[in-house]
Amino acid sequence: MKVFISSLITGMEPIRAAARSAVVGLGHEVIMAEDFGAKPTSPQVACLDGIRQAGIVVLVLGKDYGAKQPSGLSATHEEYREARQSRPVIAFVQEGVDRDPDEAALVKEAQEWVGGLFRGGFTSPEDLQAKIGRAVHEVMLSRAAGPVNEGSLLERALGMLPKDNRSYSSMGRNLNVGFACGPTQAILRPSRIEDRTLAEELSQAAMFGPLRIFDRTKGVTEAVEDGSLVIRQERETSFTLSPQADLLFALPIPRADDMMGGVIEEDIADLLERALRYAAFVLDRVDPTQRITHVVPVASIGHAQMLAWQTRVEATRNRGSMSYGMGRDEPSPVRLTPALRTRSALTHDAADLIEDFVTLLRREYRSNSN
Repeated sequence: MKVFISSLITGMEPIRAAARSAVVGLGHEVIMAEDFGAKPTSPQVACLDGIRQAGIVVLVLGKDYGAKQPSGLSATHEEYREARQSRPVIAFVQEGVDRDPDEAALVKEAQEWVGGLFRGGFTSPEDLQAKIGRAVHEVMLSRAAGPVNEGSLLERALGMLPKDNRSYSSMGRNLNVGFACGPTQAILRPSRIEDRTLAEELSQAAMFGPLRIFDRTKGVTEAVEDGSLVIRQERETSFTLSPQADLLFALPIPRADDMMGGVIEEDIADLLERALRYAAFVLDRVDPTQRITHVVPVASIGHAQMLAWQTRVEATRNRGSMSYGMGRDEPSPVRLTPALRTRSALTHDAADLIEDFVTLLRREYRSNSN
C-alpha cells in the first residue's frame, strides 16, 4: 500500500524522516514531496496527484503553517482538503510548541474532522514513529475483511430502497435514505442485534435531542426482521440497522397544507440532514474502532399522487395554483458520483452531501412531472 506523508518540509526534516521509517518498517511504500524529483507539473499538482495514488494519508502538523498558495491555503492544508474527500487521514499534532494562528486553525479543523481513533499528539520523532506504526496497522486491520468495492456497495445500497410506493396511502410519501457500509463484514453479531440496551439507546436518540428523526409525540416499536434491527414509528417512519451496519431510513415528507400536499425543498434538506447526523451517530455507536471506513449513500422519494416540488418561497407565491401529478412515473433513486465516500464525510462534508442530494432529487422528481 502507498502512504502519503503530508507536512511542512522546512524545519520538520527529522519528523518526516521518522514518519518515513514508520511506514517503510511496515512494508508499505512512501510518497513524499522530497522524492518527486523533476516533473513537468507544478509541485502542487504533483503532491495532489500523489495523494490520489495513496491508500492512506499521514498528516503531521507542527508549529508553522507554511507559505500560502494562490488558493490562500498552505500546501499542507491543500493536501489535507484533497485527502479527506476520499482517503483515511491519520493526523498527528506536535505537542509543546507555540503554533502560529493559521496552523492552529488547521489543527482545529483536522482534529474536528478526523475523529478519535486515528489522531494523536507526539512529543518527539521517535514518539511519532511508534504512533504512526500503530495507527497504520489499525487501518490495515480495518480492511482485513476485504477491499472496499464501490460497485457492490452501490448495488447493495440501491437494493435496500423500497421498489415502489404507489400502493401506499398518501401517508406513505417518504424520503428514503440508505447507506451501504464497507469493507463488507459482520459488524454486529446476532446477539448484538437483539440487545435491548442497543435498541433502547437508538430509539431514545431517534426521538429526543439533536439527533431526532422521529416524532417525539408518538411511540416506537422495536423488532428484529430478516436479521436486522428495525425501529418503527407507525407505518410511515422507520430505521433499519443490518449486521453489516448498513442503514436505511424511511422518513415521512411533511405535508404542506398551503401546497395541497406538494414537496417543499427545505423539508427534504432537513430530512437529509437528520438522516446523515443520525447515521454518523449510529456508526460511532456500533463501530467505535472504525472498521467501517467508507459508505455509499443513496436516496429516493416514494409518492402517491405527488404534487410539485418547490421552495418554500415559490410555494407561497404560487399558493392555490398547484395541479395534481396523477399517473407520473415513480422517481428513480439517486446516487452521488462517485458513489463511494469516506465515513467521516457523513459529518464533516454533510452540507455538500445534502446540497448534492437535494439537487439530484429535485432533478429526478421534476423530470417525472413532465
